[in-house]
Amino acid sequence: QVQLVESGGELVQAGGSLRLSCAASGLTFSTYIMGWFRQAPGKEREFVTAINSRGNYIWNSDSVKGRFTTSRDNAKNTVYLQMNSLKAEDTAVYYCAANPNGDNTIKIATYYNAWGQGTQVTVSS
Repeated sequence: QVQLVESGGELVQAGGSLRLSCAASGLTFSTYIMGWFRQAPGKEREFVTAINSRGNYIWNSDSVKGRFTTSRDNAKNTVYLQMNSLKAEDTAVYYCAANPNGDNTIKIATYYNAWGQGTQVTVSS
């Protein structure tokens, strides 16, 4: 049974930093692209960033470029999201997800076949 468990979300002031973690089990982690999505109240889920299976290529959305980065430790079956210079508009539930498909699918949520339960990030202005 595939399980993704996020942690690290909390209330933080604007300009601050947070690091989210996502621990995976029940899948061959090192073969999956891992992505991060977020969903704010009243908005659709949006792509944030993704990292390839080997951890040597990252895709970022324009909204977080230069502020957020993702990394992974395949030995620990864990992916991370480092968020710096946080803004109020970054407030959302953040989800990690696993994608067994190619890199032309990384921004499309339906290509991810496993999702975590989400962790709340709240940025106060």
